[in-house]
Amino acid sequence: MKIGVLSRNENLYSTRRMVEEARNRGHEIDVIDTLHCYMDITSSNPSVRYHGEPLPKFDAVIPRIGASITFYGTAVVRQFEMMGTFAINESVAISRSRDKLRSLQLLSRKGVGLPRTGFANKPDNIKDLIKNVGGAPLVVKLLEGTQGIGVVLAETNKAAESIIEAFMGLKANILVQEFIKEAGGADIRCLVVGGKVVAAMKRQGAEGEFRSNLHRGGTAELVRLSKEERATAVNAAKVMGLNVCGVDILRSNHGPVVMEVNSSPGLEGIEVATGKNVAGMIIDFIEKNAKPNNTRTKGKG
Repeated sequence: MKIGVLSRNENLYSTRRMVEEARNRGHEIDVIDTLHCYMDITSSNPSVRYHGEPLPKFDAVIPRIGASITFYGTAVVRQFEMMGTFAINESVAISRSRDKLRSLQLLSRKGVGLPRTGFANKPDNIKDLIKNVGGAPLVVKLLEGTQGIGVVLAETNKAAESIIEAFMGLKANILVQEFIKEAGGADIRCLVVGGKVVAAMKRQGAEGEFRSNLHRGGTAELVRLSKEERATAVNAAKVMGLNVCGVDILRSNHGPVVMEVNSSPGLEGIEVATGKNVAGMIIDFIEKNAKPNNTRTKGKG
């Protein structure tokens, strides 16, 4: 099987691991820098070109699309879909997951547990916005933020008003969410592959830090999921339409709540914490599902 990995850096742990596992199974795999791809979209025979040559026909592509290149990256994935190539995560699903507001609205519609969330545009809505999510302490998030950047904890209503006014003054789109105090600065990352949770870890924020991101000094350990937590992660992945994703869950007093669904989850933290060969499971999924035109949208989305 011939596989392409759309990644800006072939030395990243996640990219290296999938290349390693694919080659161990006898597959041919190439790492393609997404931004160096360009597309022939005028022809009746769509193609992707790279370094002056058309790319060979891939049986499958693994999109590792960074948040900063979502627009162009999903266009490249869509082009592959139009060519009949199997993408483990489709362009529409990636775009959906990257839009925090849209993803929360979709999850809400399907009854997936979420923290109380508000979204507003005009400053005169601030007091009611704060009240509607249960008051301070609360979390203010930049809609375009990633990896914990642009996420602020407001301890009081007055602080929340000041933070929201500041973000709105910068014309930034923000979400306001209830603070799940009982989570104790920890969340659970569930790795979903093909509709199953294949690995899960608990990430604990550093002392005094409410964000649990590992690169912010957080630690990770193996965790046992409840039946409800497992079902929540699987359901969230299904709603997003993602075959491979990381679902971040908080343990709240009213059950598991989804914070985010990540379409390009890092593999290093979860493989180290759980000892599981997640990269190998992703290649297994490709082997079972990579058939020509085996996509929901066929590049139409």
